[in-house]
Amino acid sequence: MPTKRTKQSDALRAAQMYYLQDQTMDAIARELRTSRSTVSRLLSAARESGLVQIQIKTPSDRAPELERAIRNRYKVEVHVVPVADTLNEVDVLDRVSMQAARTITPLVDSNAVIGVAWGSTLSAVSRHLTRKTTHGSTIVQLNGAGNTQTTGITYASEIIRRFGTAYGAKVEQFPVPAFFDNAETKRMMWEERSVRRILDLQERATIAIFGVGSMDADVPSHVYVGGYLDSTDIDALEASGVAGDVATVFFRGDGSDAGIVLNDRSSGPSLDSLRKIRRRICVVSGARKIKGLRGALAAGLATDLILDESTARELVEQETASNDPIFGFLNSLDGL
Repeated sequence: MPTKRTKQSDALRAAQMYYLQDQTMDAIARELRTSRSTVSRLLSAARESGLVQIQIKTPSDRAPELERAIRNRYKVEVHVVPVADTLNEVDVLDRVSMQAARTITPLVDSNAVIGVAWGSTLSAVSRHLTRKTTHGSTIVQLNGAGNTQTTGITYASEIIRRFGTAYGAKVEQFPVPAFFDNAETKRMMWEERSVRRILDLQERATIAIFGVGSMDADVPSHVYVGGYLDSTDIDALEASGVAGDVATVFFRGDGSDAGIVLNDRSSGPSLDSLRKIRRRICVVSGARKIKGLRGALAAGLATDLILDESTARELVEQETASNDPIFGFLNSLDGL
């Protein structure tokens, strides 16, 4: 029976022949004295193990119009994931998550501190991560996951663990409630040395990875359906005009967060703290999250945005409808 090392060597050799030497699968099969289906499996293994990392770089002057329009308006790096209009929201999320995972991996370097917020989108992204060996890197959970029904450890830790496994990084969980019952309790907890250690690590983050939460999404954000908010909380958010959240910190459609009382009890980083992180990667799937996405962009929370084509189109069309001059030229473009 072939050893793991032998399989890895075969996968590496097959990948080199296929990607670097332009050999066909049939030619590789003949040289390795195996079947074409085995070569296909070796190439898949090479991608999944991180031996092969595929990047598609589009010159900025040839970027698709949707990406260019969003980049010009919000000053973010944009990756629009092409998806068919016939796909349902679950399939769209899977496509976006797969491309997001492969876009994120090349951005992760050794000695990085990577802050990860839990949620439905990041859970999907974590399942598609490809391996990349790093040294001295740490994955830190950005917000607590406990509520009155569960500690949230199993759900959140699985996401964090997948990131740690993919990059060979140390994992630091944040075992506190997503929302405290009282703001004063949070203030006192934040003075504890064990909690302060995680907070200090979050402040040293070089990359933050997060989705945008929304009550209106077809694939519901976990914070809204996982028992974290009661009816009083929901009413208060609606009264405050909340459009969405990032890492359980809420904001309005214009990006403001002043006076949103629930943020005083949230365990997530403040919007000001999040904006201090050099690279902030936001992953969004589903046009029903458009209000939250516009709020997050208005707040300047993202430096990089990965989203599906339908959502990107909706974002551009809403800006065009609001008579934003930056987007006005898109009215005459075919296909928008």
